[in-house]
Amino acid sequence: MQILTPFFVMMRARQLGRQFRDIERSIRALPRRSRERLSLLALREIGQASRSDFPHLYGTAPETRFLPWGQGTDAGYERASSNNSEVALRGIALWLAVVYHETKNSPHASLQPQHRQVMQLLRELKEVHGSGHTVESWMNDTAAA
Repeated sequence: MQILTPFFVMMRARQLGRQFRDIERSIRALPRRSRERLSLLALREIGQASRSDFPHLYGTAPETRFLPWGQGTDAGYERASSNNSEVALRGIALWLAVVYHETKNSPHASLQPQHRQVMQLLRELKEVHGSGHTVESWMNDTAAA
C-alpha cells in the first residue's frame, strides 16, 4: 500500500485542484452580499467540522468513514453547482470546510498547495465580511449562527 499512496495522493491533489478552480470561479461571480453570507457559512462549517471526531471526514456518512478520503468534498462540490443560490452557498461552505481540514495537517507535500489556496480564499472571504466588522465580530457572528 505504501507504493500506491503517493499515486492516490497525487490524484487527490489533482481532483481538489480542479474542484478548487470551479469553486473559486463561483465565489468570484457572487455578489458582495452573497460573499458576506458565504463567509459566515464557511466559518460555521469549519467550526462544526472541527468539533467532529474526524474533521477531514465531515459530511461523510458514518458507514463510509473507512475510505481514504471523505465524501464531503464531493457533496459540497455537487451542491455548489445548484441553481438554488442557498444550496450553492451551503455547498461551497461545506467544500471549503472539508478541504481546509483535509489539507490542514496533511503529511503529503502535494496537498499543501491546495491548503494555501483554500486559506487565501478564506482570507478574502473574511476580508469581505470584515470591511464593516472586526475579525472578532466575524468569529462571534458565527458562534451565534
